[in-house]
Amino acid sequence: YPSQDNPTTQTLWIFSGSSSATGSTSIRTGPGNNDLQNYDSWWFGSPNNGNIFQANGPNNQVISLSSLFSSSNTADIASVNARIPGGGKTNITFAASATNTPTITVGSGSRTISHLFMQDDTSLDEMGIRVSGSALSHSHGDSSAWTGAGILNKPIGDFFTGTYTLHSGSRPNFATSNGVQVRVNSLIIPEPQEYALIFGLFALGFVFFHRRMMQRKQRRLVKFTAGHSSSKGKRS
Repeated sequence: YPSQDNPTTQTLWIFSGSSSATGSTSIRTGPGNNDLQNYDSWWFGSPNNGNIFQANGPNNQVISLSSLFSSSNTADIASVNARIPGGGKTNITFAASATNTPTITVGSGSRTISHLFMQDDTSLDEMGIRVSGSALSHSHGDSSAWTGAGILNKPIGDFFTGTYTLHSGSRPNFATSNGVQVRVNSLIIPEPQEYALIFGLFALGFVFFHRRMMQRKQRRLVKFTAGHSSSKGKRS
């Protein structure tokens, strides 16, 4: 999603989902691992013939993903939920996962998702995740899950919108072939305080409109009463 605070320079990335490992390898650290490997990266399939990058295509870049929250700060969870269509109400599971530091867990190990690997390859563009600290090793069949949210210094205009699946035969070893999707959304969802402002302005407008209607109705009633009294006086 576009970043609420800096929509022309940053994007908000929300991680939510689970799968199982299909290989006994590891997720590498970043930066430094600026290449496509099935350990932790993949090619895009549909739509757009696998093209996800619309402008400023990255050339084997590993881009830092900054945490949206500190590990102890969950006060702004509502602001993340507000950026999800329906304010998190239509995507309850997804919204509930959009909290704190972006994290991936495979088997018994967990790491912060610290970087995203990106490569504009004309067609079948590439993407992957990199972790902080040491590489995250896992075994075939280990359960995997990712959760949290972070900010990337790349604007939404650099991406085509849509839901992207993996290219046939391409998958990261921490997930099954259909276990990863990337959804790019171009609309900024207002923060909760903006909803309150909009509702407040609507309520104020309704009060003003209602008052005007009551005043107009009262003036008409006064005119009718005065006219009725005048006609009655003439007949007598």
